[in-house]
Amino acid sequence: MPAGERQVAFLGLRYGLLGLPLAFAALPIYVHVPKLYADQAGLSLALVGAILLLTRIVDAVSDPLIGWASDRFLSRRRLIALALPLLALGVGGLLAPPPGAGGVWLASLLVVVTFGYSVATINHGAWGAELGESSDMRTRLVASREGFGLVGVLLAAALPGVLAATMEAGLARTGVVFVTILGLVALVSLPGMPAGRRPVARHENPWAALRGVLADRPFAALLGVFALNGIAAAVPASTVLFFVADVVRREDLSGLFLAIYFLAGAAGLPVWVRLARRVGKARAWLAGMGLAVAVFAWAAFIGPGDILAFGALCALSGLALGADLALPPALLADQLARREEARAGACFGWWAFVTKANLALAAGLALPLLGVLGYAPGSRDADAMAALSAVYAVVPLVLKLMAAAALWRWRRIMEGELQ
Repeated sequence: MPAGERQVAFLGLRYGLLGLPLAFAALPIYVHVPKLYADQAGLSLALVGAILLLTRIVDAVSDPLIGWASDRFLSRRRLIALALPLLALGVGGLLAPPPGAGGVWLASLLVVVTFGYSVATINHGAWGAELGESSDMRTRLVASREGFGLVGVLLAAALPGVLAATMEAGLARTGVVFVTILGLVALVSLPGMPAGRRPVARHENPWAALRGVLADRPFAALLGVFALNGIAAAVPASTVLFFVADVVRREDLSGLFLAIYFLAGAAGLPVWVRLARRVGKARAWLAGMGLAVAVFAWAAFIGPGDILAFGALCALSGLALGADLALPPALLADQLARREEARAGACFGWWAFVTKANLALAAGLALPLLGVLGYAPGSRDADAMAALSAVYAVVPLVLKLMAAAALWRWRRIMEGELQ
């Protein structure tokens, strides 16, 4: 390997490695914390739900402002270094609540976690866009970040059950492991790395600046496709455990199916990087959408006991996931490289807002729709199964087709061929 290639690979490794603890942090907060505080702290589900809803709304709405501010204060590397201790403090405290911890503890640490997480992830994304000196290098940096992120998700999912016999003890130990990993990764990923572009010096109204970013036609087109495609991906994510339990009827294998999905996503990232190099990022992303459409069409015919078929479906949908993870941020990074004043923080702030809004919209649409169509968890009658299959497979199929059509229509605008 030539010396220049080794240098790029090492830079990608150090940059991408930070994606592991950032992805690690998200899973227990969204998946385990509600049940932990309902069971161990004795909080009502209504109170826990209200706290989570309020903090998530504030978190999502503040992301564009955090992005705008990040373009103006300190370098990307310094902002990440300041955010990581907040993330460590918040995750460690949330996963190991002291005796008597209640709603104030939960709400306070959620604010700390979400703020630290937003500052770190927005600036990590913007940093990668600024580090990449070529289109191919930017794609590789994004793929490295997302690949390590998938490893972080797998670790976060597996560790609580491996580290202790009870979920409460397992989560407390997982918090210790997280803080340790975060500290070690920070020591590897931050010192000596390029700091990123200097902050924007010009003073302006934040709302005018954020509106100005959305007025950029290539970015608006990319963000629109990203949003539509993201909802299509989030609907099955919100309903997959119901599908495994009541359609496939092997709830005991849900962890295995999810592991297959994420491992296939990580394994497929180099494939999408190479394909993007050959045909362009937009066309490679379109190929990923086509694969996802085929998978959703197949999922509509899955029935009880179809273990091997559903396992294969998870592998193929995981492969398609790799395209969704690597290519849209790489397209955004290319757009930023072509702009005189990139405003990477503001763009990634909007990006984070859309990502979180997608998850909220998917759950807010898919779960009530299941109820309207007559499905309830544990239902085994034919109509309920048909409703669940329709929401899990047909709804995202239609949304993916819409996203693919929009991508094909706007691909030249996104890639800078038309303005």
